[in-house]
Amino acid sequence: MSDMSSARYFHRASPPHISTLILLAGLAALSMNVFLPSLPIMAEHFQTDYRVMQLSVGIYLGCSAFLQILIGPISDKFGRRPVILWGLALFMVATVGCLLAPNIEIFLAFRMAQAVIATAMTLSRAVVRDLYDDEKAASMIGYVTMGMSVVPMVGPAFGGLLQEYFGWASNFWMLLIFAALLYWITWSDLGETKMQSGKTLGAQFREYPELLTSPRFWGYTMASALASGTFFAYIGGAPFVGSNIFDLDPKRLGLIISAPAVGYMAGNFISGRFSTRIGINRMILLGCIISSAGPGLALLTLIAGSINPLAFFTPMILIGLGNGMTIPNATAGALSVRPHLAGTASGLTGAMLIGIGAALSAFAGTLLTDETGAAPLLILMLICGLMGLVTIGLVVMRERQIQN
Repeated sequence: MSDMSSARYFHRASPPHISTLILLAGLAALSMNVFLPSLPIMAEHFQTDYRVMQLSVGIYLGCSAFLQILIGPISDKFGRRPVILWGLALFMVATVGCLLAPNIEIFLAFRMAQAVIATAMTLSRAVVRDLYDDEKAASMIGYVTMGMSVVPMVGPAFGGLLQEYFGWASNFWMLLIFAALLYWITWSDLGETKMQSGKTLGAQFREYPELLTSPRFWGYTMASALASGTFFAYIGGAPFVGSNIFDLDPKRLGLIISAPAVGYMAGNFISGRFSTRIGINRMILLGCIISSAGPGLALLTLIAGSINPLAFFTPMILIGLGNGMTIPNATAGALSVRPHLAGTASGLTGAMLIGIGAALSAFAGTLLTDETGAAPLLILMLICGLMGLVTIGLVVMRERQIQN
């Protein structure tokens, strides 16, 4: 297999530079959360309710999940490079549509189309799996997502500043410029890493049952999806909590809402450094425990009656830390079940993660009112974290039974 250590920048004959994969995954993450501090202002601009405006997160995630089911087999058939380039081009068109939308209905339609950038996130992981095996893939995915975590960490903060000085549309102009630059970088640097498949596209899709009947694949996929569900529920509810319950302005909300990304960067660094040594199952187990601790601590603080912005948002760092340990290792585990179907597995894993996240994000938005406060959100996040812990626990027990 090729190795990224031999990569030469802007040389398609060599493996892609790791920074290219970081940027591809980062754009997908940025498009999801950069405008979160602007949601209340955007609701006023489009003359709609906050809950309708919040659908711009939920439907984006839902469409992203659906597209990832298609992206994997298509890239296994036609290659990673052309699918990524087409995804970037279509994302730019959709972003222009968001900027020109005259009403909320058209905005949401183009926002759904923006989900095509899921190709970048899904296939950046598949490229890593094309180049590495097993625990080494977990380490490299950890490093990729560690770098990627800088983007969602600064994204809402930067989005809040853009909103403050230039209005909500500046967030989408920034996405458009970033995507155009990244298209050029990808065209110049990303060569093909997937051997051409001799199978028809229909045959590629018919290989899904090979994954769907694997208990290990489901175990890793659901552990990742449920653990990350704590973060997606947070995305759906945190803007409301910050603006309506704690009365934070967009600039302050943009800074404090990024708390999980701080932990996520640290968790991915731990994955990149120690996954090969500790093993992916132990890393996932520890990650799920830590992810559950975040909302658990915030809920205890709320019960004690001393809730405030710092008491609510600071424990959310643990969600990011746990997710940074869980997601790279669970992804590598899922992709290693059937290595020849790495693209398909990456797409299906991503679809489950984002699909469950979309449902949780939308559900969290419906739970919160000024009267309920933050309690329903914290309870939902805690349940997700504990379910992820149970899932990986079952995987570990099954493997011990097989070994014995």
